[in-house]
Amino acid sequence: MKSDAATKIVIVGGGSGGLKLATRLGRRYRRDADVAVTLVDGTLTHVWKPLLHEIAAGTLDIHEDECNYLAHARRHHFRFVWGRMQGLDTARRRIVLEPLDGNGDGNTVPTRELAYDVLVLAVGGISDDFGVPGVAEHCYRLDSAPEAERFRRSLLEAYLRAGQSGVTPEPGDLDVAIVGGGATGVELAAELDKMRHELNEYGAVGIDTVEDTRMTLIERVPRLLPGLPEELAASTERELVARGIDVRTGEAVSKVTAEGVYTASDEFIPACFSVWAAGIRGQAFLSEIEGIEVNRRNQVQVKRTLQTTTDERIFALGDCAACPLDDAGSGFVPPRAQAADQQSKFLAAQIPRFLADRELEHYVYKDRGSLVSLDDTAVGTLMGALMGNVNFEGWAARFSYRMLYRSHQRALHGSFRTLVLWISDIIGRRTKPRLKLH
Repeated sequence: MKSDAATKIVIVGGGSGGLKLATRLGRRYRRDADVAVTLVDGTLTHVWKPLLHEIAAGTLDIHEDECNYLAHARRHHFRFVWGRMQGLDTARRRIVLEPLDGNGDGNTVPTRELAYDVLVLAVGGISDDFGVPGVAEHCYRLDSAPEAERFRRSLLEAYLRAGQSGVTPEPGDLDVAIVGGGATGVELAAELDKMRHELNEYGAVGIDTVEDTRMTLIERVPRLLPGLPEELAASTERELVARGIDVRTGEAVSKVTAEGVYTASDEFIPACFSVWAAGIRGQAFLSEIEGIEVNRRNQVQVKRTLQTTTDERIFALGDCAACPLDDAGSGFVPPRAQAADQQSKFLAAQIPRFLADRELEHYVYKDRGSLVSLDDTAVGTLMGALMGNVNFEGWAARFSYRMLYRSHQRALHGSFRTLVLWISDIIGRRTKPRLKLH
């Protein structure tokens, strides 16, 4: 039992980086009554963000691959607090949590405060609309599991209603426009195409979901996947086009309406389902919190130790942090999942050094490459392999992509539990529907 006088490490945000950090620190201090680790998040479960495109297409059931914070905290010796951060008092070392809504039953929990000695901000990022009119009102985003699930239900129900009506859909009624040709947009397009074909095989929708629907992928720069080599991007575009997906590169979006997307060249693309998958910026509330410095993209400014520029007791990691790549000012660590994972592991070693009043090291970003899923295949590049940088695609890339998830599970649950989960997934694929149909 931790005493009230214990040193309090509070981590805000249960994404990949925050949850792994809480897990590692919980294990480290499990027998130390002088240190208490707390994780704060506004939801009750964790889903690995790179899987959100599969949740959005229904090819992955959100309830089967989520991690319950309360159960995980008990197993790994930290405390979980349900709530969203809305304020910060650095003088008193307190964070302020929003009231908890009682769903209209009158049992709302009022604003609360949580004390800290060390605070880690790991609240992740959201897609950046770049001020394009209509995005906030009319676009779905894949920033969280509930948002991905809301899109899936809306699209599936639209297909079912169209099939029951007996009326041929008008252009745009069932069409999807995806804005952003990075990894998220490309993976979502491929997974939604799989969804269309799977629904046809079930035969219960009442329409031809391949022939009667149109999917458009729009990217502002001249090619897809700017983070991958050009030959892999070209191969990916050919694959998507072969699947019947309309790929528009070098085309910016000027406006989004409920009926579709307008491009900068004044073309209208009808689509009742528009998904914004372009850019990353910090959570909006970060710019309203006193005591931390943010850049114009709402990311917390941190030093290479991952400490904020305003308070050495406050750290930030992942997409919400603007961390310099080096001391020469050559740029910032990119907002990628591998950066959050690396920073989580880094802070798991550095926070104990901070508590022991030892000098902190500098975080060094190591680019391990990128992998992009295309349903039953994948493309990617490995940086710094034995033979140098290696580009690969096909089953080997797909296997490597799936192993990233197993590595994530292993960091959370350990090797044995991950093996059990893997075997369970293999069995489940043979006994359950290939799509979530409700």
